[in-house]
Amino acid sequence: MTEEGGTPEALRQWRRVVVKLSGEALMGHRTHGLDAETLERLALDLVETAALGVEIAVVVGGGNFFRGIEGAEKGIERARADSIGMLATVMNALALEFAIEKLGQSARVLSAVPMPSLCQPYSRQAALHHLSKQRIVILAGGTGNPFFTTDTGAALRAAELSSDVIMKATQVDGIYSADPKIDPKATRYTKLTHDEAINKNLAVMDTAAFALARENKIPILVFSIKERGAIRAALEGKGLATLVLP
Repeated sequence: MTEEGGTPEALRQWRRVVVKLSGEALMGHRTHGLDAETLERLALDLVETAALGVEIAVVVGGGNFFRGIEGAEKGIERARADSIGMLATVMNALALEFAIEKLGQSARVLSAVPMPSLCQPYSRQAALHHLSKQRIVILAGGTGNPFFTTDTGAALRAAELSSDVIMKATQVDGIYSADPKIDPKATRYTKLTHDEAINKNLAVMDTAAFALARENKIPILVFSIKERGAIRAALEGKGLATLVLP
């Protein structure tokens, strides 16, 4: 993904990116909620990446507070549980916005669930405007509809915003043939196609997200978010990752 003696290939090709951050990524070593140190590290990583001239939109999950599917399993109506999960993503987005702006970088939260007293409602035009002003755009509320994951929301927003790549930040350094935490023989893929990821049922993103990315020919870069500077390193082609191509 890099070339010797010049600008990394990814930086030439990927000038507008959608970063998918799970709620779990924001809680660090805590069992729930937000970890201040982790939040600051991720904010700094986003700011340093934006300083390269990259336009960044971030789609945040809410699993550190509430996951809709888990709420449904505990007896809450699925549509209502997903609505609670959407509210959790707004909390994370507001916290991330504050952490980014503390570092001197302008940021804006746009929510697919309108709550204008807290943040701006999402629209494609508003998001593109903020990106053009070199603001980091934080997209909350998923798709604004129940029964869709924030992974699908990330793929949808990437398509709407004509993004060059979806950067899927995870707890492992790419896509494996099996869960590496369970199967020591699991092997990491360097490159895959969208069709291969779907056919092999590789669950790093849900099928709807893969299908949306495939239909719109958007690459997906899967990498570990555990280390400082992980987003910038992945974009520059450093470290381990899996690239899913059309």
